[in-house]
Amino acid sequence: MKHGLLIENERLELQVVLDSGKTQAERNKMGQFATPGDLATQILEYAKRVIDIDNGVRFLDPAIGTGAFYSAFVRVFGRHAKNHAHGFEVDEHYGKVARELWKNYPLYIRMEDFTSAIPPCDDKDKADLVICNPPYVRHHHLSLLKKQHLQRLVASRYRIKISGLSGLYCYFLCLSKEWMAKGALGGWLIPSEFMDVNYGEALKEFLLDRVTLLHVHRFNPDDLQFDDALVSSAVVWFKNELCPQDHEVCFSYGGALSNPDVQRNYSVKVLRNIKKWTSLPLVEETYAKKEPTFKLGDFFYIKRGVATGANDYFVMTADEAASRSIPEDFLTPILPSPRFVKTDIIESDSAGLPVGITRHFLFSSDIPEDQIRLDYPHVWDFLRSGHDRGIPERYICRNRSPWYSQERREASPFLCTYMGRTGVDGLKPFRFILNQSKAIAANVYLMLYPKPFLMRLMEGDKALVRRLWEALSNIPAETLLCEGRVYGGGLYKIEPKELLNASADSVVDIIPDAATPGFVQVEMFV
Repeated sequence: MKHGLLIENERLELQVVLDSGKTQAERNKMGQFATPGDLATQILEYAKRVIDIDNGVRFLDPAIGTGAFYSAFVRVFGRHAKNHAHGFEVDEHYGKVARELWKNYPLYIRMEDFTSAIPPCDDKDKADLVICNPPYVRHHHLSLLKKQHLQRLVASRYRIKISGLSGLYCYFLCLSKEWMAKGALGGWLIPSEFMDVNYGEALKEFLLDRVTLLHVHRFNPDDLQFDDALVSSAVVWFKNELCPQDHEVCFSYGGALSNPDVQRNYSVKVLRNIKKWTSLPLVEETYAKKEPTFKLGDFFYIKRGVATGANDYFVMTADEAASRSIPEDFLTPILPSPRFVKTDIIESDSAGLPVGITRHFLFSSDIPEDQIRLDYPHVWDFLRSGHDRGIPERYICRNRSPWYSQERREASPFLCTYMGRTGVDGLKPFRFILNQSKAIAANVYLMLYPKPFLMRLMEGDKALVRRLWEALSNIPAETLLCEGRVYGGGLYKIEPKELLNASADSVVDIIPDAATPGFVQVEMFV
């Protein structure tokens, strides 16, 4: 039997060779992102401090790959590692090599899908420690039959309904309970997105009501744990036992698992009332669970900008449109990407076109191609170039008629960039822009349309428009971050429904009588 460090070095070399034998697209589809060896060691060292090791530990990894966690388990637990370890691996590309690598160790690798395997009945045959980095397979890579099968399994065992939008890791984590002995410890390296999104509610219900959630550590999204996946990661720890009524869960953020930058405890009762766990532990408990009196949705309709299906084709500068001799009737002014809009106030000329930025136009028409071919030869040449590039076959384009007819959008006076990074200089990830032009926006912006009562106030007080934009810009970054979601590399995103839910306290402060009881509800029907 090789020394732990020697076999770990061999495993790391094999991992590189095996990963290079697959394309990035193939590994993305199967959600295969190998656990870094240092992180695996960190997780097992934490497990050793939490678990009772006096009687030895039975180990299980439901998605073992080449055995990153088992390798760390052997090194960290030493003599406390029982001669009883199991792993599952559905992909023989990795599984066969792992079997050969660990053939002299008491590890049995089953070449099958963990979610379809039948768990043991006897507690003595179950694991004391389950550690896993489950496959990060997005829902659209799961067949309908697979989803329905997994949903029925979870529902029958725990009476929990998992959304069809859930990734495979949600099913892995829930189904692992049947493989755990009473009081066993589970540690899961999973995307932190479950803390924010609606389909994560089922997973949070499982963690709060079916087991005892111990600790959730979220890594700083700027500190990517995987070199080949842009995903913000978390480690979730729980015990296979009923949760005590007065139980508190540790939430930590940043730094190492054993030495986080921030750490706070929250009662299970409080956690049930906090919709987005990524606000923890960075904001106080009272703020995290506070429901705002007024939300932006009370004052605005919010829509995503136009999804063209091919911005590089349908969006063009004024010079490009002129060189193609495309008539104005086919063109709608549209703002360029936020990175090209350096100011937060977009002024306009007498024709309503933006000034101070390069003017862009969106091509759109409802005129059938046959008529365009006869009446607009230059436009027809442009459409033919689109056919040559396969634009009509793209998903968005092929689902509209004609394929070059864009969504209808009116210009909105207020815009919000829907993604961004905080940056080292403390910049807000989302910008509010005052749009004084007739330009619409693409789907890299959210468009805020004032509700009728607010429009009437704006028409009666022209200065109110600017004050509203200032109020939107003064919404604390913390407020928006709590509503949005974060991805690896520190990329934050906020969807229309999430922005609608953001506190509108700053807006209320500048609208006369807005805080009067019933004002908004009454005005909406005037």
